[in-house]
Amino acid sequence: MAKANLVIQSIREVTVVNFEDSSILDTLQIETIGSSLYDLVDNRNCRKLVLDFSRVRFLSSSALGMLITLRKKAAAIKGDLAICAMRDDLRKVFTISRLDKLFNFYKNEEEALNAFGVIGI
Repeated sequence: MAKANLVIQSIREVTVVNFEDSSILDTLQIETIGSSLYDLVDNRNCRKLVLDFSRVRFLSSSALGMLITLRKKAAAIKGDLAICAMRDDLRKVFTISRLDKLFNFYKNEEEALNAFGVIGI
């Protein structure tokens, strides 16, 4: 089983996930990351997620599908997720596919945390 290169931390009631890989392209890798993220929502009841994409340079369409599924799972438990520090070229993919309407994007982790009411860390 592939390992999900994620750094997961809790800041107050918000779960912050940092992606360690610069490319999220491989199917097995995406399934592994998806399983880890789904576990946060399905089994650990994490309702507020911040996904930090500052290290990610490449993202496949399968990864977009995984993010959509994660959003649906979070919404099912009355949760929400925020995406932060995403490169402009990756963000463009969300805009072109109109997925930018589904997600809240923030410039950095601090802004995303502020959106969830976590201020002054």
